[in-house]
Amino acid sequence: MSAPDDEPELASPLSERFTDAAVYALHHHRDQRRKGGEIPYAAHVLGVAAITLEMEASEDEAIAALLHDVIEDGGGKAAEAEIAGRFGPEVAEMVRANSDTDTDPKPPWRERKEAYLAGIAEKPIGAVRVSIADKLHNARSIVFDHRRIGEEVWDRFTASKDETLWYYEALLGAFEDRRDELGEPAAAHLDELERVVAELVERST
Repeated sequence: MSAPDDEPELASPLSERFTDAAVYALHHHRDQRRKGGEIPYAAHVLGVAAITLEMEASEDEAIAALLHDVIEDGGGKAAEAEIAGRFGPEVAEMVRANSDTDTDPKPPWRERKEAYLAGIAEKPIGAVRVSIADKLHNARSIVFDHRRIGEEVWDRFTASKDETLWYYEALLGAFEDRRDELGEPAAAHLDELERVVAELVERST
């Protein structure tokens, strides 16, 4: 529907690069499901991108949100090079920064998470915003499922309940150290992540 003659056409806030990235991400994850159910993995990457956009982040950050699991979930270095070529080196850097490994088999869970936590201090701030969006979407999903099925929710994870709760609380501390760089909308989403993690801890103790 076109705008009335007396109203100017508004420029689209997102370019064809975002559309291309969405198609790329959906194709890459087309056969994957969320842990413990039949929800397409697309729900996660689209949810993370939506949160990133709500942070008033850049298009590059929104594209990195769509692609944040591509390297880690089977794409590896070949996908990283393709992302850099199609969407730019800044996007590829943010995707790499949100990948805790691209090796197969993966290193032990605790080792990967400790390395990821240590890296937050050095990540580009755009990658930190994408990471907050990713963890917020995941934490909301866990809380939602905990309301439905209770403690059974933990059975779907590689790590134990205590390890998973440790990880989320450690993430909050690492993100908090970067708060002053986030910008107000992203800082508000960090506040929301803190509330969601607090509810998850309370429900699980």
